Amino acid sequence: MTTERVDVLVVGGGPVGLFAAALLAARGVHVAVWERRTADPTGSRAIGIHPPSLDAFAAIDLDGPVLAEATRVRAGVARSRGRDLGTLTFDRVSATHPYVVTLDQHRTECLLRDRLADLAPGALRVATTLTGLERHPDHVDATGTGPDGGSVAVRASFVIGADGARSATRGLLGITTRGRDYPDHYVMGDFADVEGAAARSAAIVDVGPAGVVESFPLPGGRRRYVVLVPDGSGVDAPRLASIVAERTGTAPDGASCTMLSGFRVRRREAVRVGVGRVVLAGDAAHEISPIGGQGMNLGWLDAAELAPLLARAVASGAPGPWPDHARRRQAVARRAARQAEVNMALGRPLGGLGTIGREALLRTVLSLPTADGLAGVYAMRWA
Repeated sequence: MTTERVDVLVVGGGPVGLFAAALLAARGVHVAVWERRTADPTGSRAIGIHPPSLDAFAAIDLDGPVLAEATRVRAGVARSRGRDLGTLTFDRVSATHPYVVTLDQHRTECLLRDRLADLAPGALRVATTLTGLERHPDHVDATGTGPDGGSVAVRASFVIGADGARSATRGLLGITTRGRDYPDHYVMGDFADVEGAAARSAAIVDVGPAGVVESFPLPGGRRRYVVLVPDGSGVDAPRLASIVAERTGTAPDGASCTMLSGFRVRRREAVRVGVGRVVLAGDAAHEISPIGGQGMNLGWLDAAELAPLLARAVASGAPGPWPDHARRRQAVARRAARQAEVNMALGRPLGGLGTIGREALLRTVLSLPTADGLAGVYAMRWA
């Protein structure tokens, strides 16, 4: 078995790993990516791309291709029981991108793959699974299984574990996680957008008494609905459309559904972000609730901060680790997790008096001069 030599091995070829690899390749770092999946990206699970991520994409000239396909979300509207409670506009959240955009995850991944192929042809190795790590003072030896079932090996100066919430990299390092599971069940689906023309560029959050219904415009005249349900099992597309209609008065066509998925929520944080020359990024380091659309963006911003550190270390021979980086990124992830918890709490079912109180609170908060600051919070200006 021949051992390949690279500067940085990225384990995980999802959105975070691809972006980290592209950032490193743009800085002249010899990089390889091991991705266990064999098929091309599919599905539209994570859709939100926030202004700081778009700014980070500019480093590899990816902001233009993303914006060419994405839908711009320029405002967020809070509703309850058929009435608007207030609106947050994103006009002032960023000097470069005064909006949040949505794009199906598989399209974002394809654009990232294309950009990595331009910067480092052949760097992405699909159907390749990490099985072993041996750390040394000046390098890391990684072993795995390749597309034909045979063994593969890489000797790298550094390894990035961007392989998700069930990270093999984290497991091989013996790093544990801490966190909690939440009782909330959600079902989400993509339907033809039946909102009025004025709402086609708005995210709508309906916090009625039966539980939250969030919706976001998508490219191609579609809209993503995310619905809190007592139990996600047995909710098919017609039933989801019916729940949306019952709670909001807006009736999507169940037959137009192109994606349906249920999920529960948990929060996890790795007790360490890395060991020596191996560092974790994205969900491998911190997993948070999908409510609020922050998780993928957190991973991209991990990569944006980590890439220059690694590039300088490769050039200078510095060994790492970077405790300041770890502290900053985990602190940001904790803030995002707390925000997601607030979002979930605001969307849980309430009785009559509770619903009236929630509506009054949101009307007041959204009418204050500080609403611009709140829009910045939801657009991740702080990340």
